[in-house]
Amino acid sequence: MNKIYPSAAKALEGIVKDGQLLAVGGFGLCGIPEALIDALKDSGAKNLTAISNNAGVDGFGLGKLLETRQIKKMISSYVGENKEFERQYLAGELELEFTPQGTLAEKLRAGGAGIPAFFTKTGVGTIVADGKELREFDGETYVMERALTPDVSLIKADIADRSGNLRFNLTARNFNPAAAMAGKICVVEVERIVATGELAPDDVHLPGIYVHRIVHNPTPEKRIEKRTTRDRKV
Repeated sequence: MNKIYPSAAKALEGIVKDGQLLAVGGFGLCGIPEALIDALKDSGAKNLTAISNNAGVDGFGLGKLLETRQIKKMISSYVGENKEFERQYLAGELELEFTPQGTLAEKLRAGGAGIPAFFTKTGVGTIVADGKELREFDGETYVMERALTPDVSLIKADIADRSGNLRFNLTARNFNPAAAMAGKICVVEVERIVATGELAPDDVHLPGIYVHRIVHNPTPEKRIEKRTTRDRKV
């Protein structure tokens, strides 16, 4: 089975539709699938619900889809770097489901593991727990959180072999494996493609069974979210 597609647009063809629940890997601008986000923008799909730790920045990452109003709802942990996000949310134009970061990771992991829900102490006594089931275990109160199983997951990895086995680069791994495992269909953007068997078994961070389509993007921009410099001491 050939999993490699000639372009990001071709990889999304036939699987991206209006009104879908999508998961997008990345943390800040680290490890985001830049080419796939651009292709999603060009697809014109709208009324999307996006699961992502953040919403990119203005004009980059998921910020591009906010500018075109293709996202109607975000399920996120941190959105403080995006002024357009702030404007749309405060104007009532964008729905937001704030989710603690660890809870978001576990909701994706649970979705990939076939676990429909789990209990956590995180968020108890706050608006995070509003409308959710509470239960007591050993004298402590927990809130029930439902797993996430997106229709499509868009992720970024460093290397893929032709069977879809993936290796991530350091902290760019972040939410990508969990998002990949949770998605009903997973599309990965990679910088290198190697022959099946070339990756050592211990170097495989995500088995290819979770990956359905692969796109080669050897020169991503990899924009730095916040560049901080200081004078070097002589």
